[in-house]
Amino acid sequence: MEAPLDQPLPADVPREALVRPRLSFKEKVGYSLGDTASNIYFQTFVVFLPIFYTDVFGISAAAMGTMLLVTRIFDAVNDPLMGVIADRTETRWGKFRPYIAGLAVPLAIGGVLAFTTPDFSDTGLLVYAYLTYSLLVVLYTAVNVPYSALMAVITPNSMERTEVSTYRFVAAFVGQFIIGATALVLVERLGGGSEQQGWQYAMALYGVLVVALLFATFFLTKERVQTTKAQQGKIKEDLKDLLKNKPWVLIAIATVFQLTFIVMRGSATPYYFRYFVQDQQLALFGSTIDLTYAVFTSSFITLGTVATLIGAVATGLFTKKLSKKNIYAGFLTISAVLSLLFYMLVPENVLLIYAVNILVSFFFGSVAVVQWAIYTDTADYGEWKFGRRATGLIMAASLFALKLGLTLGGALVGWLLGAHGFEAQAAQTEEALFGIRLLMSFYPALFGIVGGAIIFFYPLTDKMMVTIEEDLTSRRGEAV
Repeated sequence: MEAPLDQPLPADVPREALVRPRLSFKEKVGYSLGDTASNIYFQTFVVFLPIFYTDVFGISAAAMGTMLLVTRIFDAVNDPLMGVIADRTETRWGKFRPYIAGLAVPLAIGGVLAFTTPDFSDTGLLVYAYLTYSLLVVLYTAVNVPYSALMAVITPNSMERTEVSTYRFVAAFVGQFIIGATALVLVERLGGGSEQQGWQYAMALYGVLVVALLFATFFLTKERVQTTKAQQGKIKEDLKDLLKNKPWVLIAIATVFQLTFIVMRGSATPYYFRYFVQDQQLALFGSTIDLTYAVFTSSFITLGTVATLIGAVATGLFTKKLSKKNIYAGFLTISAVLSLLFYMLVPENVLLIYAVNILVSFFFGSVAVVQWAIYTDTADYGEWKFGRRATGLIMAASLFALKLGLTLGGALVGWLLGAHGFEAQAAQTEEALFGIRLLMSFYPALFGIVGGAIIFFYPLTDKMMVTIEEDLTSRRGEAV
């Protein structure tokens, strides 16, 4: 039996038992805007935070690596806790949407504080960095965990969620595009010669945009999949079910390696251009383009983001021929192998530098899309297998895996820069330049290849998900 989303249904009948909601274009876009907001911060964390701390804020690379490790482990532990809290939240607006709107403004303020450089001693600066970055990532988690869980409850249809995931990651790459194309330009223009002031003002501007986007997500989405009281087990039982959920365990481990791969590449990029490639000139169509550090870095990131976006949009074509599992495993491996080429390039290979990045980014686009669709499938599998649904915990624990990769990648960049003798705002030794080249190629590629290999063991096929979806829909109808 089917009915349109706006047709009244009996009060005692779960809507998902009678319909397979086809979400409107407006709601898909509305949901996706939240990921634009999240990725404005996430892209800043990945690409610019390390070089901000070493070259602008003024702490050593090794200290920066340790600080990122400590604060991000603290943050990662909060993810499952936030998931448990969200799963047990009951409001007129749902479980997850209130956190998205309620913490938008505090998140924006936290971003400004983290990118403010006070006039403190070296010790004072390090303490300030620990405190403000910890605050920022806690607020980010408190918004992003409910946001990620929201995708699993706006529709019970697995294939529809895959489509929503495509919208989501197109919007995510818009956020990445905004940061890649504008961050260094805004820092230069707003700073008036001071990078410290430039970063503070730029983050204030981004904060206003983030608040608007998160409020749009709140107002344009609905929560439709309701958890029955019978499904709300004890926290200990939910955690046991999570660890017995083999599909989730595999994608979570793969995520750690995937994020380490992308974070190491992203964080190494500004160092790669500021210290190794440096200023270059590009002869194109009879004219010469001056590629300064800011222009080269911004255009490199921007073109990569566009290529990633194209890869994300093309995911729908790939899923007609390949399973989500094969897309994730195969494309992540290809992306990692292609990144090895950066070690062979010299600064004058301007067009090749762009071309390799475009290829690496294109193949990664589909990986990012199917990743979250896979996670929502594991939430359905958990309910089907164990009889309880813990969407918030599943998505929070998934973000925990993501944060571990973010943590490991960021810490390794700082430690490896220090190990290779990097000194901020100085002419680098051959050993330091060798380390920077490795951070753009071999070091991250190793993690990407391992992440792709792990997911080959993922057991959920698209055919099996159709069976699970039909069984769950039947159960929800019978449980009334």
